[in-house]
Amino acid sequence: MLHKFLSATMLATSLVVAGGAFMTPAFAEVVYNRGNDADPETLDPHKTSTVAEANIIRDLFEGLVAQDAKAELIPGAAESWTVSDDGTVYTFKLRQGATWSDGTPVTADDFVYSFRRLLDPATAAQYASMLYVVKNGEALNTGKAKPEDIGAKAIDPSTFEVTLNAPTPYFLEMLTHQATFPVSKASVEKLGAEWVKPGNMVSNGAYTLAAFVPNDHIQLVKNPKFHDAANVKIDKVNFIPTEDRSTAMKRFEAGELDSNFDVPTEQLADLKVKFGDQLKIGPYLGTYYFAIKTDKEPWTNPKLRYAISMAIDRDFLAEKVWQGTMLPAYSMVPPGIAGYTAAAADFADKSQIDREEEAAKLLAELGYGPDKPLKLEIRYNTGENHKNTGVAVQEQLRPLGIEVSLLNVDGKTHYSYLQEKGDYDFARAAWIADYKDPENFLGISRKASGINYSNYDSPKFEEAMNLAAASASKPEERMKHLSDAERILIDDVGQIPLLYYSYKNLVSPKLHGYEANVMDVHPTRFMSKD
Repeated sequence: MLHKFLSATMLATSLVVAGGAFMTPAFAEVVYNRGNDADPETLDPHKTSTVAEANIIRDLFEGLVAQDAKAELIPGAAESWTVSDDGTVYTFKLRQGATWSDGTPVTADDFVYSFRRLLDPATAAQYASMLYVVKNGEALNTGKAKPEDIGAKAIDPSTFEVTLNAPTPYFLEMLTHQATFPVSKASVEKLGAEWVKPGNMVSNGAYTLAAFVPNDHIQLVKNPKFHDAANVKIDKVNFIPTEDRSTAMKRFEAGELDSNFDVPTEQLADLKVKFGDQLKIGPYLGTYYFAIKTDKEPWTNPKLRYAISMAIDRDFLAEKVWQGTMLPAYSMVPPGIAGYTAAAADFADKSQIDREEEAAKLLAELGYGPDKPLKLEIRYNTGENHKNTGVAVQEQLRPLGIEVSLLNVDGKTHYSYLQEKGDYDFARAAWIADYKDPENFLGISRKASGINYSNYDSPKFEEAMNLAAASASKPEERMKHLSDAERILIDDVGQIPLLYYSYKNLVSPKLHGYEANVMDVHPTRFMSKD
């Protein structure tokens, strides 16, 4: 079905010549076919949680602050802003004449409405805790305050003011995340849940939603009402789910995809030869980890969690399974954040043999071993690399008497199950930086976080995180508290970090403006295509 769709698209915009080559006339639309992991569970900015969703929503909507091709901060829906001397009040001036895709004005009231909507318990937003830095944000989300009580108000139609609980160094960068993007109050209230469908969605970004065919493609078209539409070179972008990485490679080679976000690492050597500099590999601020159901027996026991974590050979995963495109991880916060010292697992410097021997002793103390096996199910979302990681861990734990079974589901189902607090043992998960700050990687383990798949709950961890928040005006002290919090999390084995990411993208030479960056953010509005 995908092949037929792509053929129809290109026939509509190209002239077919003998041998199957395409000759594109000057008047043809520029179409970008973009591999993008799985279908989104939703395109509502306030209900999303995955990178695949963020890639699409970044094209459809624009927050107060945006990211350029290199993921650097630039003005977005706000053309300028000021910050009070004490660092707690941000005043944003919206762009004059900016409109939604239906032609109605984008106003400060839309941002007030959107901040309140994200924090409204009825929205059930996974990222609601992101706005806990806003005055009374947490109180609203926990039912202890009214919407009008939060520190977000419209001074006038083009002036939006946000009051924070305390200075928050990463606040502006946080506003590039889709959870803080505006939605049209008029559209949402008129259409309810139907507002996100093609033909209904009103957005303020460089593109609008034209079609959504599940398991086939999502098509966006250029928004002529976008404030920078004159500089948007690509007319249509098709986001195509490519959970099957091997098939995606064939589609890329055939010219059906102009880019893909990932590759099957077991084919990496061949892919380097085949695609040369079209294969882009570099550091990516993200952590690949196992979430653990910490409130389910027997995983409530931190000693058991510790033994399993210690037994996993991360060097093998990084070098053999991921072909050197990942690094072994012993902390939740990856390297590369200035001023922060991560708290690594205390067994990080031990040999793998010593780790396995100690893990076997701990398991024996707990009553487990080859004669008394422990059953463990690991869930993972579709992808050759995830499957191979699960199989490797399965083999590593087998000699210790741990019988691992693997359960594979598609990405949409996988993350929906985790968000809904489904019943599982271990689950493959990943955290990619929303902003360059250790709080972003540690905040997902807070009790109130909608992304706390492990249901980790530690008063000591919460206290350290609160101390960090209260020390926002003292950077060194704040980083020390964050490191203390990570030490508690790692010692408790609230999550099991396995690997630090690198991006592994395939990019056609016909595509320009696809800039390498540690956030692996690539807004279509900054690209062009031959």
